[in-house]
Amino acid sequence: MPNIFDPLDYLNVARSVVSALLVQPAGQLPPPNAFSGGGVYAIYYSGAFPAYAPISDRDIPIYVGKAVPAGGRLGGAPMLNDDADAVDLIEPNPGNALFARLRQHAASVDAARNLERADFSCRYLTVVPVWIVFAERILISRFRPIWNVWVNGFGNHHVGTTRYGQARTEWDTIHPGRQWAEHCQPCSRTEEEIFARISANVH
Repeated sequence: MPNIFDPLDYLNVARSVVSALLVQPAGQLPPPNAFSGGGVYAIYYSGAFPAYAPISDRDIPIYVGKAVPAGGRLGGAPMLNDDADAVDLIEPNPGNALFARLRQHAASVDAARNLERADFSCRYLTVVPVWIVFAERILISRFRPIWNVWVNGFGNHHVGTTRYGQARTEWDTIHPGRQWAEHCQPCSRTEEEIFARISANVH
């Protein structure tokens, strides 16, 4: 018996979110004006850093991510409101989680001594919270972005002084500059090993 297509299946709805994100115009990182809400985003690189030549200035993200508003629903079946005429999935006070996350990423790029923010752009989409995690998983699976899959640590926050004993991330190893990362211990992989891993897997 053939499978019955359900357009409201979680995976199908999440795919529609991804499609909506990818048709957004790419703009500067971070966006120039603040906005409310959480959602998903894709960051693109168009510079001359040698390891990223296979994706540079192409429509292939170097990193994708999510920003979920505080208190946002991450899962569970959608619940109809008392009038049963709309889906109650929108948080009353979404904050600016997505905008703040993009600003954090821009600050990380600014801190790196071998990257230029002018070489980066982003697409973003505000999304009701229940679909955010699903959409991010699809983006990672589809694109296998370098900074999600092959180089860890870009999205890390300040680890705090009590955790300086932990290893420096791979991202901070090949893109030094974030002050808090300078205090961490050496990464378990050398720069050469990280670059070799990228070269072997990104074409």
